Amino acid sequence: QRVTPHQWAVYDFSKTIPCGQVTTYKDLCVAIGQGSPRSVGSALRNNPFAPFVPCHRVIASNMYIGGFFGEWGTGANARGGQKNTGVQCNRKMEMLAKEGVGFSSDGYLVDESLLWPVPGEGFEST
Repeated sequence: QRVTPHQWAVYDFSKTIPCGQVTTYKDLCVAIGQGSPRSVGSALRNNPFAPFVPCHRVIASNMYIGGFFGEWGTGANARGGQKNTGVQCNRKMEMLAKEGVGFSSDGYLVDESLLWPVPGEGFEST
């Protein structure tokens, strides 16, 4: 499968997210200067380079766990009113927990200081 220039930009930026930190689909979109949060999610859903491109470090802008391998959410999504079995998203939370990134039982980031880059400091160029 051919990787588009937009997907390359998403993957290149994703590789710069440090272990133990996360960014959002929206912030990644802003950082690369193209696409939309959905197009970023689509690129990550089709990531042929996982785990070398750490797509698990990207979450929703409302601090929700977001998606993983085409699946969205885990447990009860309090703000969306949906319940998902979330096998893949549970796996994403486990991967992030091993890096020191915790989520509440309903799937929201516990410590927003783990957002990368630190709000107000801007993104480093890639």
